[in-house]
Amino acid sequence: MNVQERWSERLLAIREQGLARELLCLDWIGPTKAVLDGQQMDVFSSNDYLGLASHPDMLAAWQGGGSGSSRLISGTRQVHAELEDELARRYGRPVLVFSSGYQANIAVMSTLFDEHLKVASDRLNHASIIDGLRLSSCSVDIVEHGQFSSHADAHVVEGLYSMDGDCLDLQRFREGFLVVDEAHAVGCIGPNGLGVAKQQGIDPDVVIGTFGKAFGAAGAFVVCDQDAKELLISAGRSFVYTTALAESAAAAALLGVRLANDERRERLWNNTRAFRAGLKALGLKALGTEHIVPVVLGDSTMAVSARLRELGVFVPGIRYPTVRKGLERLRFSLSAEHSGDQISHALESLNKCI
Repeated sequence: MNVQERWSERLLAIREQGLARELLCLDWIGPTKAVLDGQQMDVFSSNDYLGLASHPDMLAAWQGGGSGSSRLISGTRQVHAELEDELARRYGRPVLVFSSGYQANIAVMSTLFDEHLKVASDRLNHASIIDGLRLSSCSVDIVEHGQFSSHADAHVVEGLYSMDGDCLDLQRFREGFLVVDEAHAVGCIGPNGLGVAKQQGIDPDVVIGTFGKAFGAAGAFVVCDQDAKELLISAGRSFVYTTALAESAAAAALLGVRLANDERRERLWNNTRAFRAGLKALGLKALGTEHIVPVVLGDSTMAVSARLRELGVFVPGIRYPTVRKGLERLRFSLSAEHSGDQISHALESLNKCI
């Protein structure tokens, strides 16, 4: 069997298991509305938590071309430095900007941990953390969700878990070396939107955040000490060998950081509270406590998702291997820009489908 025949065989197996993924083309007509196949949808699946991606000033910020090469080849652009300085002032430590959250996690895990270290990784950590640790020479201990390992030199966790919508109690990790991926929390949670760790009074050794969610742009950043930053610049392969974040994306990210304010965070929280209360009134239990609202439906998930789409509510089902079999779910993502009518419509539609 040749290479292409192997592709066909693997693809057939995926299809037979009902696990084939599909790309749907959404024509966005607002921060929480889009058109799919001619039908208008209320979108409850985007990570644009503060509704900044369609802010008029953000749209104007997307000007300029690509960066040409890595920052080590074609140089750091002024906007890269401004963005890092802005975040460094907020976090009180050095910051390094990356082209994506995936690349940031790959660099942190594979560069900052070596063969002399044992790292405890939460079982529910994101794929980018898992892949980064696989590329590292360190020893990895997969621990149960939220657990502390007394045998580890460092712990890697997320601030807000993207599939369960929960925040860990980080106090138990206070005494050790701690890396926190705050991708889904920055901009939304904590003082000035600095994340779950800051909300809990914890100052992790390394923080990873993204610009493509609450800040409505693209790219990511790592907060660390100066030695770690220099090590990432010199040895972080996903930084060294990747074209730098486009100037337009960096400019949008800088603006998004500045536009993410308490008023938007308050609207997000009010919408979250209203939606979760509505689910409770329907007798449905949601995981977590924050703006990511997973409703576990098991085998009926994909059928309910399809029915919701017919009713004008877009929320794709999440299934294996993203989550474990039997824990398939609808993952509702609330935005500051969702209206009360949209939330009511989503709840009414869900009630019809369950």
